Amino acid sequence: MKPFLFRLAFAAALGLAFATGAQAKSAIAQFGDPKYPPDFTHFDYADPDAPNTGTLKFQNYDQSQSYDSLNPFIVRGLPAPDVRNLMFETLMQRSWDELASEYPLIADDVEVAPDGMSATFHINPKAHFSNGDPITAADVKYSFDTLKSQQASPMVSSQFAEIKRATVIDRSTVRFDFVDNSRAAPLIAGDIPVFSPKWGMQANGKRLPFDQISVEPPIASGPYLVEQRKNDKDIVYRRDPNYWAADLPSRRGMFHFDRIVFKLYLDQYTKLEAFKAGNDDVDREYSATQWARKYVGKNFDNGMLKKETFPDGPAQMQGFMVNTRKPEFQDPRVRHALALAFDYDWMNRMMFYGQYTRLNSFWDASPFGATGMPSEKELKLLEPFRAELPPEVFGPMVKQPSTNPPGSLRANLVKARELLGEAGWHYRDGALRNAAGTPMTIEIMDDEPGFDRLLIPYTQALQTLGIDAHMREIDSALYQKRLDSFQFDMTTYIYPPVTIPGIELERRFGSRAASEIGSENYSGIHSKAVDALVHAAVSATDLDDLEAATRALDRVLINEYYVVPQYYERNVRIAYKKTIAHPRVVPDSYQSEDWIIDYWFPNPQGAAAIKTSAPAGSH
Repeated sequence: MKPFLFRLAFAAALGLAFATGAQAKSAIAQFGDPKYPPDFTHFDYADPDAPNTGTLKFQNYDQSQSYDSLNPFIVRGLPAPDVRNLMFETLMQRSWDELASEYPLIADDVEVAPDGMSATFHINPKAHFSNGDPITAADVKYSFDTLKSQQASPMVSSQFAEIKRATVIDRSTVRFDFVDNSRAAPLIAGDIPVFSPKWGMQANGKRLPFDQISVEPPIASGPYLVEQRKNDKDIVYRRDPNYWAADLPSRRGMFHFDRIVFKLYLDQYTKLEAFKAGNDDVDREYSATQWARKYVGKNFDNGMLKKETFPDGPAQMQGFMVNTRKPEFQDPRVRHALALAFDYDWMNRMMFYGQYTRLNSFWDASPFGATGMPSEKELKLLEPFRAELPPEVFGPMVKQPSTNPPGSLRANLVKARELLGEAGWHYRDGALRNAAGTPMTIEIMDDEPGFDRLLIPYTQALQTLGIDAHMREIDSALYQKRLDSFQFDMTTYIYPPVTIPGIELERRFGSRAASEIGSENYSGIHSKAVDALVHAAVSATDLDDLEAATRALDRVLINEYYVVPQYYERNVRIAYKKTIAHPRVVPDSYQSEDWIIDYWFPNPQGAAAIKTSAPAGSH
């Protein structure tokens, strides 16, 4: 959303206070009023008239190469592709074309208390689990209590930090009490996924501890069931014929395929060749080089395969996470040197065909990102921490190092060596060493085949500085385990974009999250200044305060060099068979794989055209 439009929406919200008397509503909005009226039939970006049939053969979901768990809520294991989206419904459904609004799903209405300190949800009497049991308020409380407990991954439990407790009012009514009267809290409660207490129940009547439920198929509330699992690289989901929510407005025009098949390939080259041969239906391409050079061949020429780009939502922060838990990375001058060695400009020109944009902020192209000099409000937030922050935080917002003329990689490496020397690292005896003579060694961990194109030039630049830098490519499941336990030096990670910064800031940057296994604070940030700025953002009550807090936070994060920022793509690249099609309207903000799985549909005309054009005797 453009900053101007966002400001109007937020300003409209600020004119609304909590109602003097609580009233149950079918939809709620964090800012302003919901876009869709109570009698809406479907979201604008859904196609309710599209056919519901057939099989969608999908490739690596979110680039994962394997999985070893059917439980997406725990630290243990790597969850099966899209299992959370396909099998677990939430109390309410967020729309993809608004700032922050929710519509009925498991809950058919919600009542926010006049003081904003609680919200009460009523359960749709038609809602039931995949085993046929009705969903009750007690089931909702059980799900919340479980996800808020230590048995759940910190990435999950921290999502609900704004909620103090859940209380069963009656069989169909549950109330959530909040830590404070944050406008986001009722929507956070609406995001709670619901599953049965019978999930993990053993034949002897005992239930496995939640963090040990791994291979047992979920007893959940969503539209699909697990039909088949061959190994850790294949899974088939079958649409539940008794799915209860198919005709709800928030679900009409979704989940058009009878079956969804995931095949996880070990490398992107095999994946692409399988797609080009017609073995799979759709391919979300992350490689600019592949897209520019490899999406060609007879099946593109004859029209069986199409390639198309779609406008993307907010920019995400993607970069090399520098693990400051390691002693060698605790000095920001060392981290700054690592940033200077990354030659983005050459890579974008020579390898990416100019398809990417450099990231200079954690909220690039957003009103929440810092630009220019700090405002008075930003300085007021930053000033108490001046002694412990780099002086650059209080100056103009820095741009990432460039190698475009008159800049050069050589000049950047000279500056990097100076910074390393100031931090006590000097080149001698064939390596960059500290005062004790210990050489600096950096392993860059990754699980994406083909990413070596980017890693090799970067490790070569680091080696020029005398650093023993090398890459290590590992399986997705092992990668996730090491990531969750912070067993890495550096690795690439993408922080999914959000429309409105909020509670996720605590699990990404907060000091408490730095020591929580499975949190998103991969860099190990432990800073009083960052904690204070995160608190200021989460507790902001108006747009100016929120913008000031996130911009000040942006300045600190960027100038402390916790991450070596990489780039983001302006468009989503998707190739697909003519046998499937997409809705006419593209949502404003979406996760591309889930958009395909949730809203795309079979295309009978395309299938008929392919069959008619097939050579005689072909199959």
